[in-house]
Amino acid sequence: MITIYHNPRCGKSRAALKVLQDLGLDIQIVEYLKTPLDRRQLTELLAHLNMHPFKLIRKGERIFIAHFKQLDKDAVDWIQAMIDYPILIERPIIKKGNKAVIGRDADWIKII
Repeated sequence: MITIYHNPRCGKSRAALKVLQDLGLDIQIVEYLKTPLDRRQLTELLAHLNMHPFKLIRKGERIFIAHFKQLDKDAVDWIQAMIDYPILIERPIIKKGNKAVIGRDADWIKII
């Protein structure tokens, strides 16, 4: 099973979902803005991404610019920021097994 952490308002997220659907794969869609991730889920996802939380932050979002841009935070603080403001999470994220990638470019398809 492939899991996509999806924002239907994002063009890249919609495009990645369409590719997965066109391939006829078994897909679990998680609309993370409607069903936010908790600390355990987010920490596990970061481990699958092999990524520091700050790298998963969308730095162009208004909430980031207004409240977080000038702050020096540690990993725990960035995880809490994504829990409090899920819009900060980069998307789409595609996960298969214990591997995950951010699906912003065509390379993500290699994990499936």
